[in-house]
Amino acid sequence: MSEPQAPADFGRVDADGTVYVITGDTERSVGQIPDSTPEEAMAFYVRRYENLAAEVTLLESRVKAQAMSPEEARTAIETAKANVAEANAVGDLPALTARLEALGEVLPAQIEARKAARAEQNAATVAAKEAMVEEAEKLAAGNDWRGGVDRFRTLLDEWKALPRIDRATDNELWHRFSSARTQYTRRRKSHFAELNTRRDEAKSAKEAIIAEAEPLASSTDWGATSAAFRDLMVRWKAAGSARRADDDKLWARFRGIQDEFFNARTAAQDAVDGEQSENLAAKQALVEKVEKDLEGVTDVDAAKGIHRDFLAQFNELGHVPRNAMRDLDNRVRAIGDKVAELEAEEWRRTDPEARERAESTVKMFEDQIAKLEQDLAAAEAKGDAKNAKDARKSIETYASWLEQARETLADFTK
Repeated sequence: MSEPQAPADFGRVDADGTVYVITGDTERSVGQIPDSTPEEAMAFYVRRYENLAAEVTLLESRVKAQAMSPEEARTAIETAKANVAEANAVGDLPALTARLEALGEVLPAQIEARKAARAEQNAATVAAKEAMVEEAEKLAAGNDWRGGVDRFRTLLDEWKALPRIDRATDNELWHRFSSARTQYTRRRKSHFAELNTRRDEAKSAKEAIIAEAEPLASSTDWGATSAAFRDLMVRWKAAGSARRADDDKLWARFRGIQDEFFNARTAAQDAVDGEQSENLAAKQALVEKVEKDLEGVTDVDAAKGIHRDFLAQFNELGHVPRNAMRDLDNRVRAIGDKVAELEAEEWRRTDPEARERAESTVKMFEDQIAKLEQDLAAAEAKGDAKNAKDARKSIETYASWLEQARETLADFTK
């Protein structure tokens, strides 16, 4: 098998510096480079050919990858053929034309494949819309009054995002979908109208319970009054829910009355229960100590060790007064949250996938700089000042990027 001919084999340089491209038995003048050697002039027009060949290669890749429509590809091929025919370049131009003509022969198959894909997409769209209609009709017959609204909204957005199909099918499916949505909306409105009536009744019942509870707040008959509050709570739950804003205000009033009584009861119990008070003081002191110990700690293992020892000591202490439990629990929870956040931050910092991406980026920039350094050496060896300058500039740019990438990678080794 013979060696492929070099692009320069398809041209010659005349004595006056004119460069010719040879095509078969004919030759054509492609230009002249003043004040240059024959080798430099030939190299200039060979580079033009190589750039043209690279464009053809790129077009081949895009067409075969179907990165453009067959119609766009046909236009691009014809344009490229015209460019090759008129190119002021030295190289095997007929070979480029042959490659472009061969590339055009793949378009009919792509056109048929696109037709099949459109038909498949149309079928998929019909199936998707039919599935959405069926889901909408199920929602319309169901009682998911909160999730259903969001789901209908999502379905509508998905419907709009789908491509159009034939008008008759699209209109029929849309009519079913729209009818289901209308049915759901009407039933939902009816449901909430009934719900509002029940909420008004619940509000009245809870106001009556509050009126009964208010005189009990100052009672010191701890046993009987506690039982009375339990009964009121049973009635409260059985009354159902009022509107959110009303229910929150009613509950705050009722809970305040209960708190007033139970806090008073707790205070009375604490008066005769010195042990709980001592436990409270010990736990508070322990919490304050651990809060200070954790200040400025960034090492996850150290923080976890402090937290583990704290919990062991904290749990060894006994019960505390009821009215102090909420605040104490909140502080203990905050300590645990702080340690958990340190642990989560450690995981984010040592994420193996992110580290791998950072290492890959550093490797990519190092390889590119190595290649550019080879190009620089080659250009300097040839005395090609322009290409050497370009290579140095590119090396500086990639070196800057490499430094940033290494800084990012260094974050994963701290």
